[in-house]
Amino acid sequence: MQKWAKKPGAYIIGTDRTQRHTLALRDVAYVIEAQVQLLPHCSDHPAKYRDQFRRRVKRGQCFSRPYLGCREFSAAFGPADPEQAPQPINEHLGRMLYDLDYASDDSGRGTPVFFEASIVDGVMRVPARQEA
Repeated sequence: MQKWAKKPGAYIIGTDRTQRHTLALRDVAYVIEAQVQLLPHCSDHPAKYRDQFRRRVKRGQCFSRPYLGCREFSAAFGPADPEQAPQPINEHLGRMLYDLDYASDDSGRGTPVFFEASIVDGVMRVPARQEA
């Protein structure tokens, strides 16, 4: 083992660790609130994009699959069920991963961006992304 570690190109575990254990919820339901925001170059009527969004939600289609904290926890989605109501839960959750800011030098390095997460009356609100 000592000889192997001294060779050029040796595998150093400290730079390539991965989480092996997870405590996660299962069979949960979330309500995700979203709104369509048009970019300046969009010249068609906003109703076109609203209707496209609704069709995609109904079919469970998306450009980028949403996930809950880690990409391993991808979310299936569809239209909201009006019979489901938030649970009466109030809890401060602490810092939660929001996104990764990737370096502009094409190195692939990402810097994590966090937010302070809380559940108030069964609802966790995620702040809008603030560009630096």
